[in-house]
Amino acid sequence: MIVIPAIDILDGVGVRLYQGKYEQKDVVASSVEEMALYFANMQAPYLHMVDLNGAKSGTRENAKIIVECAKKIDIPIEVGGGIRTMEDIAFYLEQGIARVILGTSALKDRMFLEQALNRYADRIVVGIDCKDGYVQAQGWLESSDVYYLDFAKEMEKLNVKTIIVTDISKDGTLAGPNYEMLKRLQETVNIDIIASGGIKNIEHIKRLNSMRLYGAITGKAIYAKTLDLNEARKICKEG
Repeated sequence: MIVIPAIDILDGVGVRLYQGKYEQKDVVASSVEEMALYFANMQAPYLHMVDLNGAKSGTRENAKIIVECAKKIDIPIEVGGGIRTMEDIAFYLEQGIARVILGTSALKDRMFLEQALNRYADRIVVGIDCKDGYVQAQGWLESSDVYYLDFAKEMEKLNVKTIIVTDISKDGTLAGPNYEMLKRLQETVNIDIIASGGIKNIEHIKRLNSMRLYGAITGKAIYAKTLDLNEARKICKEG
């Protein structure tokens, strides 16, 4: 399992939200570029970056910062938030981003998703953000009636290679991942699964690693110093 550090960007700075609530944020990096360089120096396998403004508005609001990070670091970056068009995808991939994450657009525009997958294949990752088991959109502010397992099965049929799964109720809480949700996904689809939300410490990493997931994203635990990224990576490598 790979362990992926996260930088969520709101109004140009790195923040962590609590359960996806924009009004409950902590600034964790006044300089996004410095934090990206820090993770690059640690040789993280990937850097997960989210444009939170873009996730709400549907536009690339923090793209300049993200692209500058891509120019300065030597580890691959995956980007989500506000990616709604083929132009958005092409912009990021042509600027050195390794892969893009489609969330709202994957849920609402199946034709667009299929077009993106046909053109870019495994450089397209789908984010499945859940609340009470149902997929959310527009920066987690809009609910749908699509159950996460049904959505995951649809993604598998479309040959999506990687999904990022977040239980919003766990995100930013350090209360532990939703293992049951992840287990049910593993039993339902044959896709690379990246777990996101709730990770606090090395015990959580060990348990996720024992499930043989593809990856785990962690943000708040690193910033709160309850998890050491190097130790987590070592545990996963040994496992």
